Amino acid sequence: MSNELLDGYVGRFAPSPTGDLHFGSVLAAVASYLQARRNSGKWLVRIEDIDPPREVPGSAAEILAGIARLGMRPDEPVLFQSKRVHVYREKCAELLAKGLAFQCTCSRKTLHGASTYPGTCRNSIYLRNSPASIRIRVENCTVCFQDGRQGSVSENLHETCGDFVIWRTDDLPAYQLAVVVDDSFQNITEVVRGADLLDSTTRQLYLQSVLGLDSPVYTHIPVATVGGQKLSKHLYSDPVSQQNPVTLVTQALSFLGHSPPLITDLDKLWQWAKQNWNISRVPPVPSIELEQVSRIGA
Repeated sequence: MSNELLDGYVGRFAPSPTGDLHFGSVLAAVASYLQARRNSGKWLVRIEDIDPPREVPGSAAEILAGIARLGMRPDEPVLFQSKRVHVYREKCAELLAKGLAFQCTCSRKTLHGASTYPGTCRNSIYLRNSPASIRIRVENCTVCFQDGRQGSVSENLHETCGDFVIWRTDDLPAYQLAVVVDDSFQNITEVVRGADLLDSTTRQLYLQSVLGLDSPVYTHIPVATVGGQKLSKHLYSDPVSQQNPVTLVTQALSFLGHSPPLITDLDKLWQWAKQNWNISRVPPVPSIELEQVSRIGA
């Protein structure tokens, strides 16, 4: 698919419910929301709740309340991935039946921490009494795309990661498969998200190709860091619920390369943001260091 924006723009914000909404997540929410509004399109929210061991009870509700408090509301009902596991299972079975994926009984221990899968189980007979993951067969080819802010990206997955997991040993769908299936299902035309997910994009493009799905445009914004470490739900980040919405949105806009005037009304701030948003003003770097943690909660 061309990397030009399409008619009928659809963007999305897709957090995982592993903790409260924080400044790093707000950046992705604000950027994706404004990009959708600037393109007269839809903005959707998807809760990626397919990893129960990592989920925090009540987190999904807190995230949704947090973005609503900041003045962002999706244009369609929120999609919960936990309700669509049967769809991911069907897609996985389809790939297995076509010989495009295979069952793997390797553990991290047997792989000795290798970053590139050596193809151990590619041609093995699956033993049904052994726990197994499912891996996609990765051919020796280079995946290329033009990112909206990070520029030209290319990767030979055969060399960098090899056959990667699309279904986990604990019988849960892997992130790469679920996100590809749902981006297609929701007709997403552009994915705006943090640059920490840039490495996932080539894998998702490869899966889209194998599954015969159209690819959206990708735009990766810089992530916020403190001391070189990315802000997360557990590191240097106060919950959004504890911060002033106008201050937080203003800080997010400033981080994203925009300079809003002093506005104390949230609705008026969003009106200014929608009129002045330009994705090309977002710094084309993978990360930006915050001078101090207090800047986030000021």
